[in-house]
Amino acid sequence: MGLEKRKPKKENFRELGLVFFIVLVSVVVQMRNHEFLTIGNIGNLFTNTAILGILSVGMMMVLLTGGIDLSIGATIAFSGMVTALTVSAHPAIPTLVLLAEGTLIGAIGGLIIGILIARFSILPIIASLGLMNMIRGLTYIVSRGAWVSAHQMPTSFKAMATGKFLGINNLVVIALIIFIMFYYFINFTRTGRRIYAVGSNPEAAEITGLPKKRIIALVYVLMGALAGLAGVLWVAKFASAQGDTASGYEMNVIAACVLGGVSVSGGRGKVAGLVLGVILFGILANALPLINVSPFWQQAIQGFVILAAILMNVIIKRNNDKAALRRRSIGVKA
Repeated sequence: MGLEKRKPKKENFRELGLVFFIVLVSVVVQMRNHEFLTIGNIGNLFTNTAILGILSVGMMMVLLTGGIDLSIGATIAFSGMVTALTVSAHPAIPTLVLLAEGTLIGAIGGLIIGILIARFSILPIIASLGLMNMIRGLTYIVSRGAWVSAHQMPTSFKAMATGKFLGINNLVVIALIIFIMFYYFINFTRTGRRIYAVGSNPEAAEITGLPKKRIIALVYVLMGALAGLAGVLWVAKFASAQGDTASGYEMNVIAACVLGGVSVSGGRGKVAGLVLGVILFGILANALPLINVSPFWQQAIQGFVILAAILMNVIIKRNNDKAALRRRSIGVKA
């Protein structure tokens, strides 16, 4: 009983550490620039981090299965470009139709990756890298190398990202809804528990009859759908669709997940940690320019923090594994 009571404390240690680090960084930055903790800047911080948060939900599911998706930046660009071309040609088209169009485009891309990995046993990094290049090329083909700019988009479309609901930016509202839905899905549904099981021990999951291939395909479809949705929101936010949109952005998403304690080897990660990781990444991106840190140093500092987070994940995993072995050995002796 004593061991079971101490286990949640170990699991919550990392989240508490993240909270402490977020508070510490916020205090230090506020001392350097008193504009940091103003309501306006905090609002901008969450607005600018909302799309990252949406994408991190999908990436967490992929990482939990032991996979990775490098195609999401290209998916954002392609779904955003197709949606921008659609709305520029048909300005009266309903916003929900545009959101559905972008989400469907992303889901199809995710399904292709999922099939390549689950059905043909292609490594996730190879499958997603191949599709990334293909989708990025398609973006230039459909746009013929041209941009879709703000004056070609109706105000109602751009209001998706600039408008507010109960005083909160629409992007933040959408991100909150997705986080709540994901929290319920991953913690209180059988499929959510199976995602953890597939990543924790793929061989055992297959032996026990879990639909491993369907679970893997599902997480990539969900990742693609969220990337497609993010593409529409991205174009609405920046009022511009370009072929190189979100180039390399998948690395930011992976970094936010790692900061939140999601294991890249699969099977480990919590929604609370993910939220804190996204917030921390957003704070770093927002705070460093405020205190006049050079852009070159900004990348170096972010890289250092990410490496520190990975190291902490490794240490915590090893400690948990050692504790599990001790519990098993005690049980055997008993």
